Amino acid sequence: MNTPNNKRKKESQEKIERTFLQLIQKKNVEEISVSTICEISGLNRSTFYANYLDIYDLVEKVKERMADEFAQIQISENSKQDRNGYLNLFKTIKENQIFFKTYFKLESISITPATGFPVDLAEKYYNNKYIDYHIEFFRAGLNAIIKKWLNGGCKESPEEMSEIIYTEYTKKDLS
Repeated sequence: MNTPNNKRKKESQEKIERTFLQLIQKKNVEEISVSTICEISGLNRSTFYANYLDIYDLVEKVKERMADEFAQIQISENSKQDRNGYLNLFKTIKENQIFFKTYFKLESISITPATGFPVDLAEKYYNNKYIDYHIEFFRAGLNAIIKKWLNGGCKESPEEMSEIIYTEYTKKDLS
């Protein structure tokens, strides 16, 4: 009986996903075929199709799993406006570079405003005006900085990256 919790089914899914994650490091999704995944993983095409509709279904399932994993390592509510919150974020990214490169390559959910947008500072600096736009600007900027840092091999320390983000909202001229 092939139930969703079947150990063999889970092992097959893990092999397929592990193989896909290896391939996505060097290729774009469009360049990866079911045949290649099956050849590398040592599984039959029927096993692949028993678990996924096609490559894009596999991508969506991998993205969902990665989003779930990422949600577990996001900055806590208590430290999101704290310099240590950003430091912890950048330490986690540096320790898990392949995960995050893949996360962004698959166009997974970006880091959300709850992941560290300093709303109290934005309200102070911008007189509580257009906060939604500032949140979107901050989120897009944070994602761009993280991608740039990852693509550059994380040469700057997490402390330096945290300082870059933190100073965006602490060195404003309020006059």
